[in-house]
Amino acid sequence: MKSADKLLQENEALRDRLSRLSSASLRINESLDFDAVLQSVLDSACSLTGARVGVLTLLDETGQADDFLSSGMTSQEAQGLWDLPDALHLFEHLGNIPEPLRLPDLIGHIRAFNLPEPPLPGGASAPVSFLAAPIHHGGKRVGNIFLAVLGPNQEFTSEDEETLVMFACQAALVIANARRYREERRARNDLETLINTSPVGVVVLDAEAGVPVSFNREAKRIVSSLQMPGRPPEALLEVITCRRADGREIALNEFPLAQVLSTGETVRLEEIVMEVPDGRSVKALINATPIHSQEGVVESVVVTMQDMTPIEELERLRAEFMGMVSHELQTPLTSIKGSANTLLDEASSLDPAEIRQFHRIISEQADRMRSLIRDLLDVARIETGTLSVAPQPSDIAALVDEARIMFMSAGRTNRVHIDIAPDLPQVLTDRRRIVQVISNLLSNAAKYSNELSTITVRAEQKQFQVVVSVADEGRGIPAQRLPLLFRKFSRVDEKDQQRDLAGSGLGLAICKGIVEAHGGRIWAESDGPGQGACFRFTVPITEEKETTGAAEPAPFAAGPGNETQDRTRILVVDDEPHALRYIRDGLAKSGYDPIVTGEPEDVDRLIAQERPHLVLLDMMLPGFDGIELMKNILDKSALPVIFLSAYGQENVIAKAFDMGAADYVVKPFSPTELAARIRSALRQRAGIGYLGQPENYVLQDLVINYTERRVALAGQPVVLTATEYSLLFELSTNAGLVLTHGQLLQRVWNQGPSGGAGVVRTVVKRLRQKLDDDAQNPTYIFTEARVGYRMAKPSST
Repeated sequence: MKSADKLLQENEALRDRLSRLSSASLRINESLDFDAVLQSVLDSACSLTGARVGVLTLLDETGQADDFLSSGMTSQEAQGLWDLPDALHLFEHLGNIPEPLRLPDLIGHIRAFNLPEPPLPGGASAPVSFLAAPIHHGGKRVGNIFLAVLGPNQEFTSEDEETLVMFACQAALVIANARRYREERRARNDLETLINTSPVGVVVLDAEAGVPVSFNREAKRIVSSLQMPGRPPEALLEVITCRRADGREIALNEFPLAQVLSTGETVRLEEIVMEVPDGRSVKALINATPIHSQEGVVESVVVTMQDMTPIEELERLRAEFMGMVSHELQTPLTSIKGSANTLLDEASSLDPAEIRQFHRIISEQADRMRSLIRDLLDVARIETGTLSVAPQPSDIAALVDEARIMFMSAGRTNRVHIDIAPDLPQVLTDRRRIVQVISNLLSNAAKYSNELSTITVRAEQKQFQVVVSVADEGRGIPAQRLPLLFRKFSRVDEKDQQRDLAGSGLGLAICKGIVEAHGGRIWAESDGPGQGACFRFTVPITEEKETTGAAEPAPFAAGPGNETQDRTRILVVDDEPHALRYIRDGLAKSGYDPIVTGEPEDVDRLIAQERPHLVLLDMMLPGFDGIELMKNILDKSALPVIFLSAYGQENVIAKAFDMGAADYVVKPFSPTELAARIRSALRQRAGIGYLGQPENYVLQDLVINYTERRVALAGQPVVLTATEYSLLFELSTNAGLVLTHGQLLQRVWNQGPSGGAGVVRTVVKRLRQKLDDDAQNPTYIFTEARVGYRMAKPSST
């Protein structure tokens, strides 16, 4: 039997162990931040067992280690352990044992099984005592804790093993909670982002308190015109009056909002006017849905509102359009009718000169009517996506000169100065249509300039396109009008809407449609009133061997000389069957190989199976955010993504480009425009004039020639495998940016090998050896611990 003193000592030791376990358990529960929880778990495990160093690995759904955390090591020592050749095999061997593992000599055990031998932290010497315990949750292994003490006379005990096993059980639940919290927070952030960027205003109201709980950006914008200076939006509830479609008015200062909401009325598509006492008002299309508790009491109300101002503006423009057409047609008809009556009634008394004058009036006014009808037909074709262009190689100087002659033959007195670089390449344009654009811009410049002023036309090459500009010395354009110029019936300022200026107000809208049908852009610049204006547009240059719809090289060919001989494959994602059929037929006629789907869930599978060269993605997909879907595509591949959307608000377009879109095409569009946009995006991706991409990557002794797929170090060629070159290509063309292990796995290995991130580390290690790059003090490839890799920016291009 044990003595009483011995029992007391054991009890005291047990109490001490339980106390430390309890303290450690409280410590790891202090935070729900996932990274903080993992570090706290590992540090506490080291503290409980007296370990010198520790490693925690988490496993993915396939049982492979996908997260790695260390304690007691420098970041360089930790990365050196993870970069160890066949490191995953070592961790799998030590972590796949179903029971806790305690070894007095880790190094001897590793050598006995012929496993890779890890470097010892801090230059410590053997022996190394080792202790490992699995982390189980829900009957499944989710990770492992590995601990070690270094040096002689240092060894883990059976009590340490028991302590670690008990602690791992507690840690499993804490890690699972932190992971669930992280996922819920991500989902909540995604939902908030989706709501906040929605083009529809959303307000959530507390029915009991009668106050707004939350409202998105669009809701704030809608009511901003009613807001009182220096007062928050909530203050509007004290003064606002709502006038409903049936004429009822609800003043919220007389009927508290809580009383109004408590009725639980559901409102569907009702136009409501919100007004404040000083007369300011805004009309919105309202939906209101009550949210009931289990007891049937209204807890909150979700209100969506759509600003009716743009719709009313469209109605105003429609009325102006009808008035403009009536006026523009009636005026020449009156002249024609009057001249014809005169000729019929008084022909015998008129001399030949007067008869010719009346005939000239009839001819000129008929030409005016024909010009208006032609403009109206062009606008209709642009809006329905049926404007056809037939691009052919053309000389930009000849196009400008033809437009100048047409402009001067109309009796213009302005001086036209032409400045065109002599060595410009040919452009791919529909000659008649581009002459129409330049002629319209010249007429527009003359309209707002002095009759004797100079109009300057310039053309210069910018990467893969030619930029044509038409600059005047006229009235200039206010900054707030610049984004509106290319709308139908738009003028330089509001006063011009009532001013009798020649023209239908359709010219710039037609220019925009024609340029975009060529895959180009058009925009206006001005320093303000009195400073003149400059209109610029782009047209693509003609490639030497280009044919319509010719297949572009597939991104990331497996090796030199292994380019695809198939037609360029385009993945189209759109939930509208008619749109899919229209796009599919247009792509096929343009020489592309369309792959179509109406299911966003199929995108990853289709990219893996079909390996498309470009993705056409509808912005609004049921149950999916188009921008998030694009981010998912770009995380896994380097495919260019072009958005297709009927939603053309500038902030949405800007966000799409900011998040990585190659282009944004507003519906409706013509097949010709879409094919031109695709060619432009593929040229950029293939590196033909790719904006910002260097011809060669040069940094100190390293030179990467992308055109020839050659790598040299200090003038000597470096022989790389196809995989090594693809990885180096990804890192160098994204120099300065960190690419995660997941991004590299997807872009280089498509779906990623079963070995997980370890294969990336293995290839990086081989690259470093061939580039003579020290992992501890790198020149070219830098490690971002637990994230991925980046390359230094080139010193020259």
